[in-house]
Amino acid sequence: MTLRTTALLLLAALPCARTVRAQEPGPYPFQNPALPVEARIDDLLSRMTLAEKIAALSPDASVPRLGVRGSGNTEGLHGVARGGPSNWGQRDPHPTTQFPQAVGMGETWDTALVRRMGEVESYEARYLFQNPRYNQRGVGGIIVWGPNADLARDIRWGRTEESFGEDPFLDGTLVAAEVKGLQGDDPKYWRAASLMKHFLANSNEPERAFSSSDFDQRLFHEYYAMPFRMGVEAGARAYMASYNSVNGTPMMVSPILRWTAEHWGQDGIFTTDGGALSLLITAHKAYPDTASGAAAGIKAGINQFLDRFREPVQQALARGQLTEGDVDRVLRGRYRVLIHLGQLDPPELVPYRKIGTGDEPEPWTTDAHKAIARRAAREAFVLLRNQGGLLPLDAQRLKHVAVIGPFADSVLLDWYSGTPPYKVSPLQGIRARLGASAVTFTDGRDSAATAAAARAADVAVVVVGNHPECNDEWEKCPLLSEGKEAVDRRSIELERESIVRTTLAANPRTVLVLLSSFPYAINWSQAHVPAILHSANNAQELGNALADVLFGDFNPAGRLVHTWVRSIDDLPPRLDYDIRHGRTYMYFRGQPLYPFGYGLSYTTFRYANLRTSAPALTAGGSIDVSVDVTNTGRRAGDEVVQLYVAYPRSAVARPRQQLRGFGRITLKPGETRTVTVKLPANTLAYWDEARQGWTVEPGPVRLRVGAASADIRLERTVQVRP
Repeated sequence: MTLRTTALLLLAALPCARTVRAQEPGPYPFQNPALPVEARIDDLLSRMTLAEKIAALSPDASVPRLGVRGSGNTEGLHGVARGGPSNWGQRDPHPTTQFPQAVGMGETWDTALVRRMGEVESYEARYLFQNPRYNQRGVGGIIVWGPNADLARDIRWGRTEESFGEDPFLDGTLVAAEVKGLQGDDPKYWRAASLMKHFLANSNEPERAFSSSDFDQRLFHEYYAMPFRMGVEAGARAYMASYNSVNGTPMMVSPILRWTAEHWGQDGIFTTDGGALSLLITAHKAYPDTASGAAAGIKAGINQFLDRFREPVQQALARGQLTEGDVDRVLRGRYRVLIHLGQLDPPELVPYRKIGTGDEPEPWTTDAHKAIARRAAREAFVLLRNQGGLLPLDAQRLKHVAVIGPFADSVLLDWYSGTPPYKVSPLQGIRARLGASAVTFTDGRDSAATAAAARAADVAVVVVGNHPECNDEWEKCPLLSEGKEAVDRRSIELERESIVRTTLAANPRTVLVLLSSFPYAINWSQAHVPAILHSANNAQELGNALADVLFGDFNPAGRLVHTWVRSIDDLPPRLDYDIRHGRTYMYFRGQPLYPFGYGLSYTTFRYANLRTSAPALTAGGSIDVSVDVTNTGRRAGDEVVQLYVAYPRSAVARPRQQLRGFGRITLKPGETRTVTVKLPANTLAYWDEARQGWTVEPGPVRLRVGAASADIRLERTVQVRP
């Protein structure tokens, strides 16, 4: 008996199978936006056959017979990428605006900018989805897979580039900003739906298909789950279950999914990751067959499979492992999201349904989208070192600049990149600023040529880092210090630091530009190279932004989102998910190369007059924390003001300090501004396992304000009262 014949027999045997009805006259009650959402879904489900319901568990929940057009999915970590990871096949030919990788967007510490990125992504996703010229086959989607709300708790993680960083409050704040940008401000309809990845605690790659991330309830609530919860509070109603187990249970069948539905209100899409149903059997060995696994996933809340699921679901129904009611229950979440997107409503009522249907220009060609791409690329630069004030460079005094490095004439795209409409490499950006005749280039392969080029220049700019797709033709890849999906790094040393050594030996006026998806232990460079800049890969405006920073047209103010350690020996075991064992700035016991929140400027800032709106706060209240910041230098610049809290008399073990507020501001020379951060008492709570709830502990809380986690300028104590 063939597999197809078996499937047909199973479908015929299903207890609730119905004959497919002919096209019914419309409109239907489920298309009436005046009715309550749940009543509309009741009506839709009542009209669907069981076969249609099973089909709706796919990435597209369309029901053509009833005129329901669903939506596929679109990658959106740092720009729309309809084709999925580039090495799944040919990169999506449709251009879209490409921003720095998520780690770079995190290093901007700019909530408004991250929200604006989400707006650009969702507008371009709508344009591609609704423009018949770009969507002739009716594919694509306005369910955007982003942001990645998982935390980069270990810098060896191959997907560090996809996360905003190591801190749950920073990540959660930026996740919420991107969610709001993607979904828009309309009170009823979303411009796009944000689908967060990967729930939960998935930050190891080679073992992800079978490993278990183990930690207690406090770490679940206070660390790993916080960015997802903040995303749901911002309006997201979708996320992807990660491949791994948590405390021994694979995430796609974990009761945690339903727990978030009941306690957070996550009542939308719960999708598997690609191939997760098969891995549930072959890697986790959790069930005897895919039918049993599919049944367990649906009962846990899964309503979208990225796998071969139809025959397993049919078989589970035939066996009685599932009922039609089980399928109905999870499909409700799919259609709640489609109703938010306006896919079941008359087009004239949906404010976003005109995008891409008229004569408007392609959005990625507009000055507005190009400008936000350049702003993002500028703000993502972090100044790590500037000994002797080498930067910014004076273009009027430079006759000859050497640009050196294997990636100096590239904009490197990653695993989840779209196709940018154009790319400006570091070399191109510097040449555009100085003129082609003033700039020489060598890729650094030949040490003699590198030294000669550096020696002949007024300044040498060395561009090194990692290739985010690990297909570097110069050296065998992946290198020990490079990672990507399914590959963690085995070293945090920068192999190409040898190019920096050669260059500096020939020219002491050397600038290191480190373009990387994750931190490196650049101990030698920090000790010897006078100026170091860091940024992430992927930005289409990378070269223009670098030139802006190098020549002082823009004053860098990015801040690191990880603790950069000096040695891999400073890191706990890779699979240890208890961050109390020395992970992140909250628990790290050593002396870092660069601390969390670190970043320099071409100007200086003074902090004064730290104050609070009240001397104490009640458990259900909040206070305003204010500080005056003055630009004491000669250049305009941005400062990132950071508020940390500590608990000197806590009855339970707490982090040494926790980020609980921040703001990026721009100040002219001599200008003073007051920065105010609202501090709700509930952000000071810890999860009490005995009470199974949050507890705001009475007692003193130390407020610590400064420019980095290790650069605290002012402190003040407030009392928390019951």
